[in-house]
Amino acid sequence: AGAETVRRAVELDVASRFQESLVCYQEGIDLLLQVVKATKDEAKKHRYRQKISEYMTRAEDIKKHVEKEKRDGKYHKQIRIEENATGFGYEKLFLEYLTEIVSEVWVEDPYIRHIHQASRYSLYNFLRFCEMLVKGPCKVKTIHLLTSYDEGSGRSQQISGLEEIQQSLRNYGVTLNIEFSSSIHDREIRFNNGWMIKIGRGLDYFKKPQGRFSIGYCDFDLRPCHETTVDVFHTKHTEKM
Repeated sequence: AGAETVRRAVELDVASRFQESLVCYQEGIDLLLQVVKATKDEAKKHRYRQKISEYMTRAEDIKKHVEKEKRDGKYHKQIRIEENATGFGYEKLFLEYLTEIVSEVWVEDPYIRHIHQASRYSLYNFLRFCEMLVKGPCKVKTIHLLTSYDEGSGRSQQISGLEEIQQSLRNYGVTLNIEFSSSIHDREIRFNNGWMIKIGRGLDYFKKPQGRFSIGYCDFDLRPCHETTVDVFHTKHTEKM
């Protein structure tokens, strides 16, 4: 398993998918260290240690490269979510970027609307996103939401739902600022530690559950997804964008 993970790390490394390769290098190194502990043949131990040393050096080089890209505002990671893929709950996408210093979040999504809108569950999705923020490890104090009004009869329900989320967040010491725009088209999420995430479908990339008591209704990691692309950037100028 360790060798296979390292092979995958090398493939990703060659393809310049550095962030993913770094994760695989780290996992592969941990697995190989376990092999070394269980190996009694000294010659094999020596070979394993040599390889581990090489992989650790490469992992450190990649880590420095990624950190430089972050400092230069050039970091870019892309995740492709396939049609009907599972395992892409909000924690999977966002948690690694929600460091302890995150206190302010900006959400721009034109479709945070009425829960009964043509198979969309956008208000629930936004609520689920807020729940993730409240659970930490970050200490979010302010969430800024920019969305558009529901164009149909669901406007009053949309506003009522957002106000209910706003009040509930207040009980956790979090302020939700809500603004509406008729010209908003982009979908992006920004954190005040410099991370910006753009999702092709916004927060609404989950498929409608088959029923209220079907697997994936409550646990988003088990919910099938629509095909979409997630782009992650790091910039020192998030607040100005």
